Amino acid sequence: MAQKGDLLLQMKGVQKRFGGAIALRGTDLSIRAGEIHALLGENGAGKSTMLKILAGVHVNDGGTISLGDKPFITGSPEAAIAQGIAVIYQEPSLFLDLTLAENVFIGRQPMKGVAIDWAQAQVEAARLFAELGVPLDPKRQARGLSIADQQVVEIAKALSMNANIILMDEPTAALSASEVERLMTVMKSLKAANKAVIFVSHRLDEVFVISDYITVMRDGATVSENPVTGTDLQKVIKEMVGRELTELFPKTENKIGGVALEIKDLTNPAYFRNISFTVRHGEIVALAGLVGSGRSEVARAIFGIDKYTTGSVKVNGKDLAKGSPVAAMAEKIALVPEDRRQQGLFMIAGVNRNISMESFDRIKGKIFLNFKKERALTEIWREKLSIKYESQSNPVESLSGGNQQKTVLAKWLATDPDILIVDEPTRGIDVGTKAEVHKLINAAAGEGKAVLMISSELPEVLGMADRIIVMREGHKVAELSRSEATQEKVIAAATTGSKGA
Repeated sequence: MAQKGDLLLQMKGVQKRFGGAIALRGTDLSIRAGEIHALLGENGAGKSTMLKILAGVHVNDGGTISLGDKPFITGSPEAAIAQGIAVIYQEPSLFLDLTLAENVFIGRQPMKGVAIDWAQAQVEAARLFAELGVPLDPKRQARGLSIADQQVVEIAKALSMNANIILMDEPTAALSASEVERLMTVMKSLKAANKAVIFVSHRLDEVFVISDYITVMRDGATVSENPVTGTDLQKVIKEMVGRELTELFPKTENKIGGVALEIKDLTNPAYFRNISFTVRHGEIVALAGLVGSGRSEVARAIFGIDKYTTGSVKVNGKDLAKGSPVAAMAEKIALVPEDRRQQGLFMIAGVNRNISMESFDRIKGKIFLNFKKERALTEIWREKLSIKYESQSNPVESLSGGNQQKTVLAKWLATDPDILIVDEPTRGIDVGTKAEVHKLINAAAGEGKAVLMISSELPEVLGMADRIIVMREGHKVAELSRSEATQEKVIAAATTGSKGA
């Protein structure tokens, strides 16, 4: 068994190409037992490629990788597991109709003679959950588990396979604050057992709370590797983006016009009740609150994806038909959804087709789509939003998360909306791209568009919004102007329903 501080993994000068694209151009990484090591960088820096090489999904083209004093066998997920490396993805892939014990030991069930010893599997699964500090019932089905608990099951599975190195790709992206705290407790348990944890995250505040070491990557190369005590937030950001990032929230004072969107007593008893607010032209209004407070459901109801039972939505003083996205789009409303991959993009379609799909009426010929106009439209938004791709026809799934987010924004901004609804606009993207997205949202408001922004990131809410609507358990509990809003007031309203001090 490895002792604390033992060198478990060393990567030197690792390189990887995909056709003509260079993903890694000489990456170094050293990982020790009993260490939590954060891997940081902008989208496209090479972090995911590095993890996939260690997971056995890709084979490196150059450089060396060693585990202890042995060379690492690449190119096989099975071989990676056998060498003690396990991956925990952002969205776990459990068999939902199997029990937790069955998921932990799938394909490796303990045997008693010729029969599977399920009692032993349940005892071992319970022991692993207890070690991780999360007493889950090994007999219950996986269906209905939260993402956080599903991750715990995946980690238990990794431990059951004697993994010494746990790779976590954006493990906290879909978790609430309380679930993040519990995952951090699990990570500390792994550290105490002299396991090594490598995790990718764009939430820099969490990185500085939980990490022992931080490695920063940029453009496929390692920029720095430091103990967390030997660096700071501004230094890490500069290393990630290659420049000083002084304006993460480039908020300007825009001319506020008349009411563009008016919500009155909107109610869907399952998700929200009696929600009322307005958004004016040139204004950014944020919907803040905890995960599950009903914010996204309100946005979906406004756009017509979900129905509401009572209340009304008015656009420029005119009633909007409910339950009809077509009617919403006709009134120049755009919705950038929370889940860009599942709801905002056709992942296998090209960048050009994704950007143009809501603008077909403007770029089609008499019968067929005018491909010349489509290419021109895509090029306009590539330049405006700095979207990076090799070819317009590249499937959008080949883009980094930040460029996927920009593509969704381009699709809807290309429709020239009067009202822009953005749900978690910067989730899962790096700090440099966040600043660019914030600039785009602010520019939209500067052009007189009414912007309704939903965000779980409090600095983003405070930094971008002219007004903040706080929701709690489906109810509007506070409305704060930019001048009176503070972190303490928003948190107090979101957690207790009170504005606090």
